[in-house]
Amino acid sequence: MPPAPKYPSFAAVTMLVLGLLIVLARASQAMFEGEETGEDGESADAESRGETPESQSGVPATGAARVERHRDTGRTRAERRTADVLGEVSDDDSWNDGTSDDDSPWGENEAETDARRARDRYEDGELEFSTGALLVNVALSQGVFGAAIVGAAWLADVPPVALGVASGDPWSVGAPAVGVGVVLGLALYAANELSSVVLDATGVEYSEGLRESLAPDTLRGWVVLLGVVLPVIAGFEELLFRAALVGAFAAGFGVSPWLLAVFSTVAFAIGHGAQGPGGVAVTGLLGFALAAAFVLTESLLVVVVAHYLVNALEFGVHEGLDIEWT
Repeated sequence: MPPAPKYPSFAAVTMLVLGLLIVLARASQAMFEGEETGEDGESADAESRGETPESQSGVPATGAARVERHRDTGRTRAERRTADVLGEVSDDDSWNDGTSDDDSPWGENEAETDARRARDRYEDGELEFSTGALLVNVALSQGVFGAAIVGAAWLADVPPVALGVASGDPWSVGAPAVGVGVVLGLALYAANELSSVVLDATGVEYSEGLRESLAPDTLRGWVVLLGVVLPVIAGFEELLFRAALVGAFAAGFGVSPWLLAVFSTVAFAIGHGAQGPGGVAVTGLLGFALAAAFVLTESLLVVVVAHYLVNALEFGVHEGLDIEWT
């Protein structure tokens, strides 16, 4: 007779991982908000150049402003990202027109110095290294969190079926489950894009800073992103927010899986605060759709495949192909 599952112990580890994830998410949100808004001095300097807060901060990037930000300017995506992060001056600004108020040996003002340093870093390959380091950090951190949950489930004797893994059932772990996940992923991607269009039209802030920072500029980087990082993200987030918070908690504590789906959706949305209010709303809808799919199919594989496809298509379409639907 198998030992009785120790659901309280598993729940304690799960909630600890959830808490750590939310703390890290809040730190990421603060970092990207700082990059987008800049310091007070930068804002004042931008105003002196006749720039609006929306044009110099990048948030909210909605409606026509978002289209303008992504239009083809002849620069690569990496160069555009460099300009967004470090406040590159426009092509019409002079590099050394003798009007600088400081004693820089380049005869530059502060904004021009930032732009020059950004170009130097890009030419030296430092920005690509930073993107690679960020990819490794995401994969390792979420991989460690995922391993902690798997280890806790094993030590607590949580049955795999409670986590959506029914051995021998093709609709849970076989090709049919993959097929359902593909169809669901395509549908959710289309719904996500439609939601983004609606948010753009209504002027709700939807930050893309995190996705742009993770997007690589080399073929090897894309292979790592699509083949390692995104599968790890999809696997961990579905293991935590759907398999553990919905499946295992429902099996272990007798709580309605639909009530747990609402709880996991709120936690999932909070964990994506770096995407702005609009991103939280869209992510919340995505999270509930995935939770509902998990409850209905009782398959972890279905939601992992769907989640991966949504992320991969967003990166491929927006960052790889540079296409905006607005």
